[in-house]
Amino acid sequence: MALRTKSGLIVVGVVALCGISLCAGQSAPQTSQPSTSPSLAEPSSTQTSFTQPSGTNATPGHVNGTIVDQSGAIVIGAKVRIIGENAAVKRDAITGDDGQFSFSNIAPGNFKLTIDSAGFASQTFSGSLEPGQIETVGPIMLAVATDVTEVRVGLTQVEVAEQEMKVEEQQRVLGAIPNFYVTYVHDPAPLTSKQKYKLALKTVIDPVTFLMVAGSAGVQQWQNHFEEYGQGAQGYAKRFAAGYGDTLSGTFIGGAILPALLKQDPRYFYKGTGSVPARFMYAVANSVICKGDNKRWQPSYSNILGSLAAGGISNLYYPGNDRNGAELTFENAAVGIGASAATNLLQEFLIKKLTPKAK
Repeated sequence: MALRTKSGLIVVGVVALCGISLCAGQSAPQTSQPSTSPSLAEPSSTQTSFTQPSGTNATPGHVNGTIVDQSGAIVIGAKVRIIGENAAVKRDAITGDDGQFSFSNIAPGNFKLTIDSAGFASQTFSGSLEPGQIETVGPIMLAVATDVTEVRVGLTQVEVAEQEMKVEEQQRVLGAIPNFYVTYVHDPAPLTSKQKYKLALKTVIDPVTFLMVAGSAGVQQWQNHFEEYGQGAQGYAKRFAAGYGDTLSGTFIGGAILPALLKQDPRYFYKGTGSVPARFMYAVANSVICKGDNKRWQPSYSNILGSLAAGGISNLYYPGNDRNGAELTFENAAVGIGASAATNLLQEFLIKKLTPKAK
């Protein structure tokens, strides 16, 4: 014969088996074969090599990948479940700070991944794993959920709030200016005290915050505001320190300390629906009202008292000629409330359009 193997026996065995099958099924011409060939005495070993299931005792593989949102940003804390062929394997993993997940010791064969994350629609991915293979999938992109509640199953309120805050921390006007204190989720989870402090810290240490304070100090020096600070590098440093002190005290007192103590939410809750007058009144009202951690509207004591406290503290470091005592403090608080109303109007009608990662 033209077919050959290393042993020369496998082909002979197959031909003999075929001959036996023909005899059993129909009357066919038979060829004489040696009846006592040692190679045909134990055909089972040859047959096993052809019929052994591919997954039996095969080397397990690994499956890993990355989860991102529609903008390409990584998704932290997403729950990834792998289901093996015939549901033989069911294991869960959570994406880390790099948005990645990993499963080891997975039996070869078909598998399916299901991905759930707060604020996103559930996603699935199917693939096949060869013995010993390291399969890297993705990046798997998650779309924004039309109904957020459908992806909150199995997550605690704190976990949902953490996921929503991660999205807020990526919001930047024109891709640069921090826009962390607004939520575009219809019914967001309330922040814990720890999360309120984290959001405040994220704001005050952001590089753009330093740049904005630096620019404001430069304008003040050019216009010779707070002239007692003088000019030159020393005068500029004093103006910068005073400006950053205002940002630090205002953000932490009004955005973290008092909201944590009074159980109020420091964020602006984007409305986005209804008539223009209704949205206008909503935005203005949010300068003096807020949602509590119980999700009920109430007077915004944290914002009002925070403005007063920050104004009082500023008297400790501004020049004597620019301190007018309680009168200036209350004036500054009123200005702060007016500025909040103006900012809210921008949030309601403009800023979302200028924020690429707004959800």
